[in-house]
Amino acid sequence: MKLKRILMSTLVALGLCASAQAQQPQTVEVFDPHWFVQVQPLGAQYTLGEVGFSDLISYNVQAGVGYQFNPAFALRLSVNAWQSKAGLDISDYYKNVVGLNSNKWSWKYVAPMVDAHLNLTNLLLGYKYDRLFNLGVFGGLGANIAFSNDDANTIQKQIMNYNNSNVVQRANQVGNYQSMEYTWDGTQVYLTGRVGVTGDFRINDMFSVGLEVSANALSDKYNSKKAGNLDWYFNALAGVRINLGQTHHTEAAKGNAAPQIIHRVDTIYVKQQVPAQAQRAAAPATAAAQASVAPLRRDIFFTIRATQVASQENKDKVKEVADYLKKYPNAKVSVTGYADKGTGNATINTNLSQKRAKVIADILKNQYGIDASRITVDYKGHNEQPFAENDKNRVTICIAQ
Repeated sequence: MKLKRILMSTLVALGLCASAQAQQPQTVEVFDPHWFVQVQPLGAQYTLGEVGFSDLISYNVQAGVGYQFNPAFALRLSVNAWQSKAGLDISDYYKNVVGLNSNKWSWKYVAPMVDAHLNLTNLLLGYKYDRLFNLGVFGGLGANIAFSNDDANTIQKQIMNYNNSNVVQRANQVGNYQSMEYTWDGTQVYLTGRVGVTGDFRINDMFSVGLEVSANALSDKYNSKKAGNLDWYFNALAGVRINLGQTHHTEAAKGNAAPQIIHRVDTIYVKQQVPAQAQRAAAPATAAAQASVAPLRRDIFFTIRATQVASQENKDKVKEVADYLKKYPNAKVSVTGYADKGTGNATINTNLSQKRAKVIADILKNQYGIDASRITVDYKGHNEQPFAENDKNRVTICIAQ
């Protein structure tokens, strides 16, 4: 008999433990589309050329704004700027004969670009909002608006003043002679394509720091030299990305309902341990208690774009929810914010619904002293519309039970 009681007690304990684990709410982090800005003040550019590597390095900056459509894909409009450099790889003899003061020059540019970005980490490993490092690739098209090419024009004039067949022939005998046939003046606009790689380190939901490296191809005329192929420059940029608005939210995971058999096992063994007379006495009281505690729902409406409880009617509704929670200490309340689909956009409405839910929860906690553990806060933006009438969906729905 003692052994039988021990076995039954053990099964009850295991059943209760399993039931508690099965009913624990499981949640997942869901991505929210959002805007972002990028500022990259630390950069360097190398323009492909024939002179020394260090002679073709320039300072470089970039700023941009973009929209992250999903965890893997984004579009960005950026403006890259500063200067590019070039040089002639000519012999000492040619320099001495022609009398060039310099065989290197620079010019200014501004390059607006539109890029498509692909987050390889999220694409291959799945979305994780708090991942420390993300690797990505991008490609895009734009324009390079070049100006201030005075140095190249000065060198070209010096060459033209001495440009005769003997000079060119002698120069070719001892070194490479390169034509500056494409020297330009004023402002020139060149179609530009680029591809690149990005690496971002997360600081928090709002900020990340990263490095971007890109290769940019454009017309052979860009560096003033005729070479018969595309001109190239390579950018390396470091800076910060700032996410605007909410980047993710928490939702209950699907398919996590507790198996009913667990509850049945608990009930069977508990009933075996409790005397029948006690069960009969407890049953009416339990049924009466359940019948007397009916759920309470209150709909708190807002005006367009509002997130504060303004009218006395709505304030009274919040108080009724608080009074219910005080009357029934074991009751809890779910507070869910909404926004109407007829105005705003997804980002604006998500923020509005979040603030509408939060303001009610804050009133319950701060004004009426309801413990935060008894309040569940959620928001739907305009993804769900509880009412057929558009304006009524500017609402926070409270369900206490």
